[in-house]
Amino acid sequence: MKKVVIMPCLDIKEGRVVKGVQFVDLRDAGDPVECARAYCAAGAGELAFLDIAATVEGRKTMLETVRRVAAVVTVPFTVGGGIGSLDDVEAVLAAGADRVSISSAAFRRPGLIDAAARRFGSEKIVVALDVDRNAVLPSGYEVYIDGGSTATGRDAVQWAREAADRGAGIILPTSKSCDGAKTGYDLPLIRGIKAAVPVPVVASGGAGALKHFLEAVEAGADILLAASVFHFGEITIPELKAYLEQNGVRS
Repeated sequence: MKKVVIMPCLDIKEGRVVKGVQFVDLRDAGDPVECARAYCAAGAGELAFLDIAATVEGRKTMLETVRRVAAVVTVPFTVGGGIGSLDDVEAVLAAGADRVSISSAAFRRPGLIDAAARRFGSEKIVVALDVDRNAVLPSGYEVYIDGGSTATGRDAVQWAREAADRGAGIILPTSKSCDGAKTGYDLPLIRGIKAAVPVPVVASGGAGALKHFLEAVEAGADILLAASVFHFGEITIPELKAYLEQNGVRS
């Protein structure tokens, strides 16, 4: 029986959990501490906390909010947003995170991945990439940075492979076109990155029904990240865990 991890994602803006569609039209989804506590109680395998405005606003991750969430979580906890240096990584880990997720800074300065993996261990370093379709590129997918607002011209699968080679312990690709649309994960993206890297891959962006999670597992995802379906009670974690088990997947 394959084992996967269910990872609710807390997208944070101005101290609140929010969720949008294709990175815009944000909607309030509650207090991060209460959300984190509830997800742990419901059986989440891990949690993600992404300060979605930090990079665009040119500031660091909100460490006080990280500390408050870390104080109540009982599962591994990944924090991203505004992390651009080894000092930032150290500060977020010291605030209670188990792992950090770096995206734009890693793309602009790939050596940060090597240095962070050497200093803190690959298991603590997640490289996230926002991705959109681009038929001109070899994989058909292009990397975006700055909260998904800046096209880079870089092939997403090639960048994921480089990030893993440099020491990333987990690769977290989010499909811009699928994000919040609830039409399913971008399965070709998951398959392409999974085939290219030797580390766990997160499915992110698009979950709207129970079958979408199973499709992601079948495409090779090791971690199932979702936000709005959990935040707004459309799918519960116990319900998802039962569904996956019925289909031969342990979580």
